Amino acid sequence: MAQNTKETSSGVASLAAGILQDTKSSQIQKSLAGSALSQNGSSKQTGAAMETKAAKVLSSDKYAPETKELAASVLSQSNKSR
Repeated sequence: MAQNTKETSSGVASLAAGILQDTKSSQIQKSLAGSALSQNGSSKQTGAAMETKAAKVLSSDKYAPETKELAASVLSQSNKSR
């Protein structure tokens, strides 16, 4: 399995933390934020289910730029062999 060594940047981690604290955040935002934060300072990689979710967010016009930023970060940390 090819290891992806990318980590969540401090800017994205800060965005993710803010989303998790905001009671108005959607479930998809919180899911992506949690995934992004779990990869901050860690060698964890995005799982297949989260990859699919992030890809759907990126391909849709209905999500806010912040949500797409989280999705892009999560997707960039996926397993290279998938």
